[in-house]
Amino acid sequence: ARKDPSVPLDLIFTERIVAFVKQQLEKFHRLLVSDFPECLESEEEQRSRDAVLNITLDFLRRMKQETLAECLSNKKNSVSPRPRPELRRPPPSTVPACQSELKAYLQQRFSQVFEGVATVGNPFPLNQIYTELYITEGGASGLNQEHEVRHIETMSRKPGQEETAIMCEEMFIQRPHSEGPIRVVLTKGVAGVGKTVLTQKFSLEWAEGRAHQDVQLLLPFTFRELNVLRDTEYSLKGLVHHFFSQNKGLRSFEDLQLLFILDGLDECRPPLNFRRTRVLTKPTESASVEVLLVNLIRGSLLPSARIWITTRPAAANQIPLECVSMVTEVRGFSDPQKEQYFRKRFTDEQQTTAVISHIKTSRSLFIMCHIPVFCWIISIVLRHLMESGDTDDMPYTLTQMYVHFLVVQAKVKNVKYHEGTVVDLHWTQETREMVRSLGKLAFEQLQKGNLIFYDWDIIECGLDAAATSVYSGVFTEVFREEQGLYQDKVYCFVHLSVQEFLAALHVHQTFYSSGENLLSTPGTYDSSESNPTPEEIFYRSAVARALQSPNGHLDLFLRFLLGLSLPTNNKLLKGLLTHTGRRSQSTEDTVKYIHKRLDEEGVSAERSLNLLHCLNELNDRSLAHAAASCIMLCFSKIVY
Repeated sequence: ARKDPSVPLDLIFTERIVAFVKQQLEKFHRLLVSDFPECLESEEEQRSRDAVLNITLDFLRRMKQETLAECLSNKKNSVSPRPRPELRRPPPSTVPACQSELKAYLQQRFSQVFEGVATVGNPFPLNQIYTELYITEGGASGLNQEHEVRHIETMSRKPGQEETAIMCEEMFIQRPHSEGPIRVVLTKGVAGVGKTVLTQKFSLEWAEGRAHQDVQLLLPFTFRELNVLRDTEYSLKGLVHHFFSQNKGLRSFEDLQLLFILDGLDECRPPLNFRRTRVLTKPTESASVEVLLVNLIRGSLLPSARIWITTRPAAANQIPLECVSMVTEVRGFSDPQKEQYFRKRFTDEQQTTAVISHIKTSRSLFIMCHIPVFCWIISIVLRHLMESGDTDDMPYTLTQMYVHFLVVQAKVKNVKYHEGTVVDLHWTQETREMVRSLGKLAFEQLQKGNLIFYDWDIIECGLDAAATSVYSGVFTEVFREEQGLYQDKVYCFVHLSVQEFLAALHVHQTFYSSGENLLSTPGTYDSSESNPTPEEIFYRSAVARALQSPNGHLDLFLRFLLGLSLPTNNKLLKGLLTHTGRRSQSTEDTVKYIHKRLDEEGVSAERSLNLLHCLNELNDRSLAHAAASCIMLCFSKIVY
């Protein structure tokens, strides 16, 4: 037979044949090092593959690698037998069968949730305890560098502007103003606002047949799970089979309507580079997980698939605008939903009324109640105080609330593990070491911007990973461990604010036990006054460091640090702290320094508002005057 003269001979050998042989050798290598089957080829492709396989086996035997040759031969024969012509296409029942198995799995996975913590405590039926969230449509998907608490406060101060509310089940319904079908939805929301539970509710409704039934396969992923596979290559098909074995009977996804949920983009460790990532078009082509995700999101892989991405606002800019069909934002609880939440948590009407009345007396507490996790923390603290009859010491500031929260968790640990009593709190050496280690981890990871941690993060902090794992089983409602694939462990604090509180506690303890100022860097405080005391330098540098932060990530940390300086706040931590308060003169110095910074030019309205909150944590009696000044400052910046 003559060769086709239109195809150069060197192209046949150097590109087509060599590329095919290289591809087959890569498949054989993956087959030897993994347990996942390759996809079945056509009969013609399989004949060529078998020829390459025979050559490979011959070379392995020539190199005295009989064991590898036998292993490769057995694996290839067992996982990819030559299909008979009548079985090349999957039977009609394959998709419904896989769908049925997947729905059963998702129902089991998402029908119950653990409020506040992931793997301990009493589970609650999701459909029973779920409180509707306020979700809005529209907005930019670009970078939001605000601290999340500041973002909540900003939204709460917005006048009654018209917003488009959206229900969860409407997420992928095409709008009149849409240019085409909704393919990629980006949902923003601060930590703890309910994004993950929202995706779980969405998945459960599909699995139970109550909504989204135009989707044939719904595949929920979390970036926490995907992070574990950062050094491993998969095809998109292999990745789906890896997480959802119920779909292994499917040979192809191209003709199916799929919905991928990618929860927690802000927790993605490998950066998603949409400019430099190579293009993939075949679901059977292998690459790193981040390359697969980039191609899936931008539509190179499975362009008909729908994708729902959730993220904290600060990470939204990782997804280019041209890849996003619609942006939504989870705002958490509206004011009526806050009351609805507490009425579900407290069955006693008198307690419910007392809790709602209390949180309304503090503006900062009421604003924070937009976050469901914060409502959960308030419920724990106020229930404990009311049941113990200690209603004279009800917390009104954030620092007071979190000090009480830590004390409650320490008492629970004391009763559970040391046969103590709820009334008396004995700070054992073990508990002090736990708080010290968790505080060190919280502070160092806060500086890096990490909310989730792995064993290597803990080791880099100079801590014992095994011991830290034990802490998650003791302080279960402060620090939690989630089991990932391959037994890899993922850790996080129950909420960002808990991490910031423990970080502030660590910085406070370090200064008063050793004199070391962890916040001191050149030029972080005003040294114009002669002979400032070490305490004055410490708190001035903390204020200055927070003001220098480009995104305000130390704002809430600063509130906690200043609040811990008061004897009234840390008296409950006696036995844990080596210092139980500072001189009133030092407090007055910090108040004066904050007033001085408030009067400066160039301090943004948001930073001024946070300094006002700091004065509130310090129980400053000139708070009303400072508030009036701050309001005038904010007004002038809005007008001009």
